Amino acid sequence: MVILWLATLAVRGEEPLRLESSLDAMGSTFTIVAYGRDRVRLQATVEHAFEEVRRLDSLLSNYKPRSEWSLVNLEAASKPVRVSPELFRLLEACVEYSRSTEGTFDITVGPLVRVWGFFKGSGRLPHRAEIRTAAAGVGYRHLALDRETLTVRFRRPGMEIDPGGIGKGYAIDRVADLLRQAGIESALISAGGSSIYGLGAPPGEPGWKVRIKHPREAFRTVGELTLRDESMSTSGSYEKFFVAGGRMYSHIFDPRTGYPARGTASVSVVAPRTLDSEAWTKPVFIQGRQWARKRQPKGFRIFLCEDRAELACAWLQ
Repeated sequence: MVILWLATLAVRGEEPLRLESSLDAMGSTFTIVAYGRDRVRLQATVEHAFEEVRRLDSLLSNYKPRSEWSLVNLEAASKPVRVSPELFRLLEACVEYSRSTEGTFDITVGPLVRVWGFFKGSGRLPHRAEIRTAAAGVGYRHLALDRETLTVRFRRPGMEIDPGGIGKGYAIDRVADLLRQAGIESALISAGGSSIYGLGAPPGEPGWKVRIKHPREAFRTVGELTLRDESMSTSGSYEKFFVAGGRMYSHIFDPRTGYPARGTASVSVVAPRTLDSEAWTKPVFIQGRQWARKRQPKGFRIFLCEDRAELACAWLQ
């Protein structure tokens, strides 16, 4: 359900409209806050943007059996599956992320998500044999993409691609593009607060002020920043986890080992595109501060909280 409400804000004698709207999709709540002076145009533009989110939910969902994503998971182990140019380009981008992050971003972690109980669940501790079996189906190098035929094929049985690391970021970027094309100059787009894009700036401000959540105390913050035509994505062990034998296991896996990554509490990445910021939070979470300092892409900013007895949070220098 989409909820809309409008308000006016006086700025230098003018009264731009402020619209805030929300939509549940992709297992998250998408929110758009936008400013404009034409009420009808503003409402129509935001609704059009949410239509795009719904379309992408149908395209990228691994919960909807008829989605293009689900079709790939169902058939690609037995034969090449022809996909849309859009999905093919997205999968190509995912493979490139994997190459540039030494495999710590991996779109094929689906078997691990399932065996650890995070697919439609809150998590469980699997047996080692289950983990080994699932890990055998993980590896971006076994994802075959044929650009000439626009087909996807799995080179190993048991493989499964998972959109959890890129779906929301891609949707936010599409929404930002649509708003910009429609002449909207000021908007904040968020997916559950974990991925955010600030388009322009709100009236009278240098940009959109956002806060980084404390990974252990929900009502505290550990950092603040201003976004203007850039994104921020955050991944933390507090998002999805369970405790077994006195030990916490989170939903962020190291694809190379098959086990949840440890040593990091949360990572926030600021980048020009939300697709990039969302994808890069996982490798930084897994590899840690020293690796991130050497591999941080140009134009990115990284805020990292290390999981110690005393939480250590700081921007990467």
